[in-house]
Amino acid sequence: PRPHRTTAPSAYYVAPDGDDANPGSEARPWRTIQHAAESVGPGDTVYVRGGVYHEAVAILVSGSEAGGYITFRNYPGERPVLDGTGLSDPDGVNAFYIEDQSYLIIQGFEIRNYTTTLRNSVPMAIQVTGASHHIQILDNEIHRIETHAPVDADGLGADAHGIAVYGNRATPIRHLLIQGNHLHHLVLGSSEAVALNGNVEQFTVTQNLIHDTDNIALDFIGFEGTASDPAYDQARHGVVVSNTIYNVDSASNPAYGGERSAGGIYVDGGAYILIERNRVFSANIGIELASEHAGRATRFITVRNNLIYHNQIAGIAMGGYDTLRGSTERCTLVNNTLYHNDTLQEGNGELWLQFDTRENVFKNNILYANDQGLFISNPYAQNTGNVVDYNLYFAPTGQGGGQWQWKQTTYTGFEAYRSGTGNDTHGLFADPQFVDETAPDLHLRATSPAINAGENLAASGDQDVDGEPRIQEGVVDIGADEVGRQTALTPSIYLPMVVKHP
Repeated sequence: PRPHRTTAPSAYYVAPDGDDANPGSEARPWRTIQHAAESVGPGDTVYVRGGVYHEAVAILVSGSEAGGYITFRNYPGERPVLDGTGLSDPDGVNAFYIEDQSYLIIQGFEIRNYTTTLRNSVPMAIQVTGASHHIQILDNEIHRIETHAPVDADGLGADAHGIAVYGNRATPIRHLLIQGNHLHHLVLGSSEAVALNGNVEQFTVTQNLIHDTDNIALDFIGFEGTASDPAYDQARHGVVVSNTIYNVDSASNPAYGGERSAGGIYVDGGAYILIERNRVFSANIGIELASEHAGRATRFITVRNNLIYHNQIAGIAMGGYDTLRGSTERCTLVNNTLYHNDTLQEGNGELWLQFDTRENVFKNNILYANDQGLFISNPYAQNTGNVVDYNLYFAPTGQGGGQWQWKQTTYTGFEAYRSGTGNDTHGLFADPQFVDETAPDLHLRATSPAINAGENLAASGDQDVDGEPRIQEGVVDIGADEVGRQTALTPSIYLPMVVKHP
């Protein structure tokens, strides 16, 4: 890294018609982003002019707390494109690679066409690894990151990522902000559009748009051995807020052999993560909290004020996908709206409790089933201590035709479910009266029975899905939308010790 200096921060420029022998001024710009990534110092900004750059950039400099962030960004009003066409590396090509660096901003790039046909070669748009910290990834468009490598009998060997953050040191990757990015049309193999894996903490993932991917959109991972000590080998203490995710489907992905199992938001072994005010639709699974590793748990996740609809397999899934996996423990799911999930009608319903779910809370949610009429599927007797109450249910089948599967017993009818399970003693079966079921617009009409029908909980937060005050008439509404006359608050993003710099 460049040594500390006492001069004022500078602006440098890169352009397709530049020359790395130039001084990097606006009149005489550099030619490559890589040259800039080896030359600038704390507080500097690198403006990249519009045009196409065929580069794999390893950032070898850091900003500092005293000197400020180093920013790599688009020249205002122009669109720099990093295009991987023609680039190759046996390990996979990254458009931006950051290892053990800090105080960096990557903003305003289009990144495309980083692809491979080689097994175990992993192309990525942006990779952050080592003990990097204070990293911001802002307002980039990432697409056509693809693996077309053959897979083995277990579906392994083909991987690609849009954004990958791998904490593989004893010192965590921390103070990470991923905001305002557009990721789409990704061919990912066994990997994900955005993955935070291993020793990663104090992160915010917000206001991103992710769609048309053949595997998981957002993944927060633990216990894969990315970090050597299991005590810190998990993504933790983060916020996932106000993202929009759709068209996430693994059916065409060779790594899954036609199985639909891709989640919009997936916590696999993470802990202490807040997931709120997101919209997830037309994925295989809307939101999933699980642990793929036996003896390990996803814990202390709060899922609140989300809209989850038209997902093929389930709205929310929790627990290990079979009895050889880990558990989901002490998670809180409140004030979500689930509408017409399990569209393939595979018997999972709106809420799917898989293997080994313990001491979770599910309250103040709207579950509006499709004509299958299945609200909850909980087939495992080992699932214990889960609290389910103050939820509102509705389906075209009517109250008498609704179904709840609870610990190997199927209850038909709302009263049979309540008396047989002890759940939802304060629950309702009623039409929530959405504004428009066709569009859908899942806001509540002023006459909705969900209004003022919930339980006031600190876990519900202070804002609904639209950033409006969460409690407006003394009692919280059921579902993601709060009806009232107050105007929206300034949206809170709850950045955990992260500040976005201009």
